[in-house]
Amino acid sequence: MKIVNAGNRIVNNYLYPVEGGYVLVDTGYAGAFPRFMKRLRRAGIDVHAISWVFLTHAHDDHAGFLNEALRAAPRAKVVAHNAALAGLRRGQNSFAGGCTSRLALGFCRLMKLLGHGEHRFPPLEASLEERFVTITAENREALETALGGRILETPGHTEDSISLLLPDGSLFCGDAAMNGVPSLHKITIWMENRADFCASWEALIRLQPKCIYPGHGRPMRVRALAKNLSHAQRTRLWLLKP
Repeated sequence: MKIVNAGNRIVNNYLYPVEGGYVLVDTGYAGAFPRFMKRLRRAGIDVHAISWVFLTHAHDDHAGFLNEALRAAPRAKVVAHNAALAGLRRGQNSFAGGCTSRLALGFCRLMKLLGHGEHRFPPLEASLEERFVTITAENREALETALGGRILETPGHTEDSISLLLPDGSLFCGDAAMNGVPSLHKITIWMENRADFCASWEALIRLQPKCIYPGHGRPMRVRALAKNLSHAQRTRLWLLKP
């Protein structure tokens, strides 16, 4: 399975082939679409070939150019958790939970000083909502067939966090884990619910994927989660106001 990363140093935008096109895992920040398109062309992928967008959660760094991507790929549909739509319509991250370390808190405060503390992004355009597919018990099997992988609920970072496990062992986890600065111990810098976050890690560890592709940072092995689970279980949340 050839996996292409059309993202940048901040956010990964993975694509992989399926029957009839490509699946795009997440979009990046608003404003990053032109560079995304350049990366696509460099990889020899026509944007019109994108048939699905797998949205791991509704945050500014993962849904920022979703509208632009859908307009550029007119046959693409979005697969997401049913709790994601409210955030997409609002165009702003939830501030439930908190930062997972002093380092993360400092990073978030720096973003606020730079004018990005409200974590807003373009709301989902009403005309595009008809291409939004929420996961249900009735459509899950059909969606998994179309995506060529198993959909997993992995809450904790957010209520609507989902992951995708491919038959070859590749796992796209969004922000269920993180492998780059300012993360510590592979723990995402924001948690809405620590118990859910740890339960999601435990579930992923049991599945033993061959390679985890996080939304931020380099791919990693599942043993990195097992090694750092105790740190996640002891994580203190530092509150942050928008």
